[in-house]
Amino acid sequence: MTTEQLYDKLSVMSALREQRLQNAQLIVDQPDLIPKLLDIVFLVDDEVSCRAAWVLEFVCTINLELIYPHLNRYFNELQRIHLDSAVRPVAKICELLTKAYYSKKDHSLQSILTRHHKEKIVECCFDWLINDEKIAPKAFAMTSLYLIGQDIDWIHPELEQILKRDFHQQSAGFKARAKQILNKIGKYRN
Repeated sequence: MTTEQLYDKLSVMSALREQRLQNAQLIVDQPDLIPKLLDIVFLVDDEVSCRAAWVLEFVCTINLELIYPHLNRYFNELQRIHLDSAVRPVAKICELLTKAYYSKKDHSLQSILTRHHKEKIVECCFDWLINDEKIAPKAFAMTSLYLIGQDIDWIHPELEQILKRDFHQQSAGFKARAKQILNKIGKYRN
């Protein structure tokens, strides 16, 4: 399948979970399509890029290891993504990667995710938190930053400051996740 054929397939895909899952399974069954999927994800001004990002999120949920060979490209281009419908799934992928990296299980990602990759996650996550993004990317960002903050000591104080500053102006979903993260940091007080 060419990039153009995959683009055409994604351009007629609806947001229905069943269709996203069906297209994700196509990619999982043919991992050589991942670079083509990424080509479409990074057409950042094209609405089809959002659909490609939805599919990539499902691919990563099914088999996170499929993105490992493409992490350099993913993180080098991640900051370019700006459409709301694409930001949510790429933020979720960052959360999936950080959760896998920091899981207690012996996980192959721990030898693959570099400091540079983590720095890119941190940069994007702080951007998502301080910019006018919807709640989902902010929630995924909080979790990612909390986890990476276990290794990089300046992150937790910055994260705490942002969460406390924005707490009363944000949605109930933001407040719930922020409270959970602040409790984990050990700084939340009623």
